[in-house]
Amino acid sequence: MFNHQFANISKEKILLPIYLPVLLAYIFQFNPVTSYLIAWFGSLMIFYWTILSPVKYIQLDLPLTRQIMRPIVLTQLVFAGFMCSTSIFYFMDHLGYQYLSRPNNQIFIANVQTENIAACQRYCLIAHAALVTGIISATRLDLKIKYIFWVDTDKILIQICGFAYLIGLVLSRVSAVVQFSYMFIFISLFAGSLTLVKGIVKKRPNLVAIGGGVFLFNLVAATLSGYKESVINNLLILIFLLFPYYRKAILLISIPLICLLIYVLPTLANTIRSQSWSGEATAEEARDDAYDALTDEDIANDIHETNWQFLTNRLSEINMFTQYVEHVPSAHPYYGFEILEDSFYALIPRFMWPGKPNTEKLSMERVYEANVANRLSSVSAKTRPVVDGYLSAGIFGVFVSMLIYGYLTQWLCNQAESLFGGYEMGCIIVFNGIFQQLWRGNNWEFLLNNILYGYVLLIVLFNILKQKNILVRTLPDEEHTNQSFL
Repeated sequence: MFNHQFANISKEKILLPIYLPVLLAYIFQFNPVTSYLIAWFGSLMIFYWTILSPVKYIQLDLPLTRQIMRPIVLTQLVFAGFMCSTSIFYFMDHLGYQYLSRPNNQIFIANVQTENIAACQRYCLIAHAALVTGIISATRLDLKIKYIFWVDTDKILIQICGFAYLIGLVLSRVSAVVQFSYMFIFISLFAGSLTLVKGIVKKRPNLVAIGGGVFLFNLVAATLSGYKESVINNLLILIFLLFPYYRKAILLISIPLICLLIYVLPTLANTIRSQSWSGEATAEEARDDAYDALTDEDIANDIHETNWQFLTNRLSEINMFTQYVEHVPSAHPYYGFEILEDSFYALIPRFMWPGKPNTEKLSMERVYEANVANRLSSVSAKTRPVVDGYLSAGIFGVFVSMLIYGYLTQWLCNQAESLFGGYEMGCIIVFNGIFQQLWRGNNWEFLLNNILYGYVLLIVLFNILKQKNILVRTLPDEEHTNQSFL
């Protein structure tokens, strides 16, 4: 049992200080640039205070470095990092435009836009604070591990890699259950990555070969998909799992690697999408053309422009957020419970309601209404949880929705760990595999669907493994133990 004399002093003492940047950002809202910077740095302060500070509120069963796959670290870093930190590129680009020599009317428009950007950053900071409040509120220092694996976990990991991927492939061909296929494929990816890490740490070539094969297969498939996020997710999983054992090496390798990905992925993804998605070439041919483009010195300027567009308008979604803020409530009243009602409709299986509206089209309506995307375009620009919270009830909607989001995320992790033997299998494999979508979030219609049916899958898997005596009930005096990592 890990212990730290300064950790976990109280939930209140860790939570109250994270709202200080929120207060300061609103005090200085008369100066949009200052207000934005306070809100932006406020998120960095929350990261430090809740993850690295001596008074952080974390479970004491494992050292911090060996529980970074839990929501307080992984989900917070990915979700809040994407939501709050990436906007700095857009803001820099905006300020560069503002201070160019322009007619007075354009400068005035830029100032109004600066106020909107600052307002959106404050909403993001509130969302970050609420997310962390929800996660910490649901954290249980005395979490009881009710079931443990009664078989060799190395062996079961290898079986999970294969069976989960095969099930995912089968389900991907059945439209009614396609969402479960993604969950099984992610379970396989996490199991394969963990197997690879176990093999490296324990110096077991068989585990390295099996886990490495699964990881590389998924990574190659990700490069062919045309989605930047798929490649990044694969590498993030491996980086987070290896970090506890090779901290300096991982930091030295991962930071340049992430910078390299930011440089090459936009061009790589754009080329693959433009060719393979249109049918002009196979995914493999499109990928080869993309690699050739990256090494062509004649189009270096185009690559730089593509990358800057990615950093300012794709990596961050604050530009779209400002458009929603301009539209609601001035041109459209707050949606109230309308988005939530649509989300509950989306939970009803189509075989029970053949005439159910298409969830994708339904969720895109508010995108079209705010003129974020044109109805004639094929782009999918769905909202994120913070935006849906704002559209529903302004600042109150942002806070309440993200508070629930954080609480549910940690509660689901608690359930997975309690029923699947603790951190290694419960959190890393089951929770993150099934609920990987919670890392970045989605609009409410898809998010609630993922949470409900993900939990159903969690319970089904638990009952199957329990009936086969792979999972067995712990004795009452053993309920507080957690199976050690590796």
